[in-house]
Amino acid sequence: MQNVSQIDFMGVRKLAGGLSAVLVVISIVSLAINSLEFGLDFTSGTSVRLGYSESVVLADVNQTLDENGYEEAVVVSFGSDREIRVILAVDETVAIGEQAAQAAVVGDTIAELLGRSSAGEVTLLGSDYVSAKVGGELVETGGLGMLVALGIIMVYISVRFQFKFAVGAVVALAHDIIITLGIFSLTRMEFNLNTLAALLAIIGYSLNDTIVVSDRIRENFRRLRKGTPLEMVNISLNQTLSRTVITSFTTLLVLCSILFIGGESTQGFAIALIIGVVIGTYSSIYIASNVILYMNVTREDLMLPVKEGSDLDDIP
Repeated sequence: MQNVSQIDFMGVRKLAGGLSAVLVVISIVSLAINSLEFGLDFTSGTSVRLGYSESVVLADVNQTLDENGYEEAVVVSFGSDREIRVILAVDETVAIGEQAAQAAVVGDTIAELLGRSSAGEVTLLGSDYVSAKVGGELVETGGLGMLVALGIIMVYISVRFQFKFAVGAVVALAHDIIITLGIFSLTRMEFNLNTLAALLAIIGYSLNDTIVVSDRIRENFRRLRKGTPLEMVNISLNQTLSRTVITSFTTLLVLCSILFIGGESTQGFAIALIIGVVIGTYSSIYIASNVILYMNVTREDLMLPVKEGSDLDDIP
């Protein structure tokens, strides 16, 4: 215990809770007024699928498209390092039937253009018009997926720990997602499928950190004979601090590498995860732990159940 830091995390828990409440309200207001800057993954556009005879460098494809007037095109890997998908905006004033016909022409044009700039052979695998309705369904499906994930997490933590811990974990996860979405809304950064995938990754990362802290809190409640719940939580947070800092730091190193080296197609993913890691680390300390204290967790809540007749086991 001498080597463990003695930071009074819970001494500022009310200030931290107030700050989080303000950030969540600002995020919700921004989402209600500004919504999100949805990318072509969630809006209408032309999806062109291309196959290469050798590995393709997305940065080279982006440069070729930019130089030929397709600055708004989104290029992502599709299945393998030899297949890509190029998404282009379409004119909403054109009838859907004509847009579908134009998608075929656009696909041939893109395939010919990239074929001239590639050392290998480029094959058009397909070209389709994706309507805004499909994008709306993607948003609904992604939102439903996150809600289902939160529900399953709450059940899991209730079984493994205790219901008060489950409430704390879900509140912390909701806090992380809302603030991350709020930052994207306020800064008008593009929200695409990569960003949605990052949000789901944030749930996993934040949950893992919260479970580590919760496990230590439960252990200390059972092991230490003296101390108030607030002191138990503070001790647990200090004991897990080095693990939390090291994990967050190494994760941020990787994400910063993706942000600066990975290219434009992975920037949204990296930015969302960087925001999520920072906020997730904060929420595992000041939100999840704060909630269980507000719910008056006690030593009795976490004690192992005594088996009936166990007091007779030692009698010869």
